[in-house]
Amino acid sequence: MGTHEVKGRLASLYEKLAPAKDHQIRLEYFLEKDFDQLLEWSGDAVFLQQWSGSGWEYPLDQDDLNAHIKGSNHPRFSDQLIYIAVDRMTNRKIGHVALSKIDRSNRSARISKLLVGDPEARGKGYGRQMIQELLRIGFDTLGMHRITLGVYDYNGSAIQLYESCGFSKEGLMRDSSWLNGQYYSVYEMSILEHEWKALQ
Repeated sequence: MGTHEVKGRLASLYEKLAPAKDHQIRLEYFLEKDFDQLLEWSGDAVFLQQWSGSGWEYPLDQDDLNAHIKGSNHPRFSDQLIYIAVDRMTNRKIGHVALSKIDRSNRSARISKLLVGDPEARGKGYGRQMIQELLRIGFDTLGMHRITLGVYDYNGSAIQLYESCGFSKEGLMRDSSWLNGQYYSVYEMSILEHEWKALQ
């Protein structure tokens, strides 16, 4: 696997996959030119925590994002692939998501920093499409066996979304995240290769 140039931009071999018939989005690599958009979307301290977890502190800045993309986005060697979600019809940027902690030996990876950033795009199924496209990358392109994620126990709508995409709860990590002066509990969730294939 590798990367190539398409009309002057870095592209991934994922883009050679046949588009999902019912999906309105495509995923493109998240690059420095996308920083301002993500900073605009990032929100207040509570919202930033909800979608990014404990990896970033408020306020998000350019240095955080430079560190975020360093060493990322080579399908063969990087342990993290970071994407901006784009509406295929309008070319409007609508969100951000990453496939991180890519472990090619154990064939596992983790979905992180999922955000439908454009307020007008929320509640329209884009989050589900972003997850499903990332699962396609993980399972169909990278050959992963297991993909995980973490979600705060108070985020019922996100838990419901992940379960509808095939994820199962593995356990509750009680008071595992200290943010904004209090502890939060996090559900660990996963989906396995054969479970993904059964949904296709």
